[in-house]
Amino acid sequence: MNKDLIKIAEQALSEQFTKIDEIRDYNQEKVLNAFIKNKVAPEHFYTVTGYGHDDLGREVLDKVYADIFKGEKAIVRVHFVSGTHTLACCLYGNLRPKDKLISVAGTPYDTMLEVIGTAGTDETKADSLIAHGIAYEEIPLKDGMNVDYQGIESRIDNTVTMVLIQRSKGYSTRKSLSIKEIGEICKIVKNKNPNCICFVDNCYGEFVEKTEPLEAGADIIAGSLIKNPGGGIVEAGGYIAGKEKFVNSAANRLTAPGIGSQGGAMLNQHRLIFQGIFMAPSVVADAVKGAVLASKIFEDIGFNSYPKYNDERTDIIQNIIFNTPEALEHFCRTIQSYSPVNGYVTPIPEYVPGYEDKIIMAGGTFIEGSTIELSADGPMRPPYVAYMQGGLNYAHIKIALKKILEKYN
Repeated sequence: MNKDLIKIAEQALSEQFTKIDEIRDYNQEKVLNAFIKNKVAPEHFYTVTGYGHDDLGREVLDKVYADIFKGEKAIVRVHFVSGTHTLACCLYGNLRPKDKLISVAGTPYDTMLEVIGTAGTDETKADSLIAHGIAYEEIPLKDGMNVDYQGIESRIDNTVTMVLIQRSKGYSTRKSLSIKEIGEICKIVKNKNPNCICFVDNCYGEFVEKTEPLEAGADIIAGSLIKNPGGGIVEAGGYIAGKEKFVNSAANRLTAPGIGSQGGAMLNQHRLIFQGIFMAPSVVADAVKGAVLASKIFEDIGFNSYPKYNDERTDIIQNIIFNTPEALEHFCRTIQSYSPVNGYVTPIPEYVPGYEDKIIMAGGTFIEGSTIELSADGPMRPPYVAYMQGGLNYAHIKIALKKILEKYN
């Protein structure tokens, strides 16, 4: 029955899969052209030591990323320890005491709350943006789901230094933001205050659409290399791209003023990062296909799943609402049991740094924490939503889903 259900779903998804393939091909050509333009060669895979001065590979890698994401400049570094760290460098690098930051799509992802200072311990709050004199506000979503464009227009004025636009939903049930929606936000913000920095958290969104946020009017974007752009093979790091002055300020926060993007040994990671971004469009496409398949089959067996299988996609995340902690735990444990790494391990809910609630995480991945590899997680709080993402190939996702369906026969 499971095979039949999946086969029937795949037949119904032919139109969606064709669209995904078209986006993949477009993005693959864009990446290839960036490699050719910048004359990527074997010498760019060599590494330097110590301070990392005169690293030609690092310089070309930055240019490749800048061309792919349509920025004036980019920095791509193994020294970013996570997506949160990468985003924090953009925030701390470009905000000063008495500046104002507004999150325009509701409350940001859990780990960002401690960076901002609205959550965490007394110790973490002492090092937050708010503790450094940054004013912070949020514009709630309409009905907890959609961007409040009128609210943005009424709240943006000359006192707002930066708006934070989180593309993906995080641990919420809101809609992820499409490039079109990001463009509309940027247009409203710039009409009200041309000097306001539009900063997009691009995590989980790279290569899901044909265009990226900088093309829609954003000033600076950031993301993690163990998500989409790493192609499943990059071992660590993050990237920032956008207008040169904002990228430079973020680079100064990562290293130090006077060093900026000019230093930092890349620890022999050049080739993996080049190869990862080259592979990324295809890996992302397979992950999106897997998410679409999951959406379809869980809808067919009666669960509320979002996005719907025929919705336009802007990130790789599929959420499935289980409504009970037991069902959420079963889902994550089955994903773990069909992982190539640590498939014998049983995930249990536990507190994780940066999160308020216990989290259950299924992540039998080659790269620790990689979410472009098949993984699933969710906070142990109502309505008990599983956030499934990634998959290095479509076949693996399908195998895992087939096993999960056995419970619901």
